[in-house]
Amino acid sequence: QLVESGGGLVQPGGSLTLSCTASGVTLDYYAIGWFRQAPGKEREGVACINSIVSKDVEMTFVVVSVKGRFTISRDSSKNTVYLQMNSLKPEDTGVYYCVTDFVRTETTLQKLGDYWGQGTQVTVSS
Repeated sequence: QLVESGGGLVQPGGSLTLSCTASGVTLDYYAIGWFRQAPGKEREGVACINSIVSKDVEMTFVVVSVKGRFTISRDSSKNTVYLQMNSLKPEDTGVYYCVTDFVRTETTLQKLGDYWGQGTQVTVSS
């Protein structure tokens, strides 16, 4: 089970770093995706990072709407995947989730299955 943390209230233009951790599971061997759900909208994929055994040349991916502002990374020593979010905008507000069951298309991430964790709330507001 993945656990998200690090959300909070931040002003527009600010930064937050979200964390995704797990117990009993080595995240290095999983591709991890970050999704979000804005109020009144469907969930959407935001970023993903391949497992360390992936042969894909492109190890990370972010969707166009957050490109240049969000960065995904992992720290193997902490068994954690991070989503660094800079230059935050009000439209980035939502609940953010990390998942392992997803597929990546050329431009998006698609969730497989219906289970979602608790997520972490990000609110960008002045």
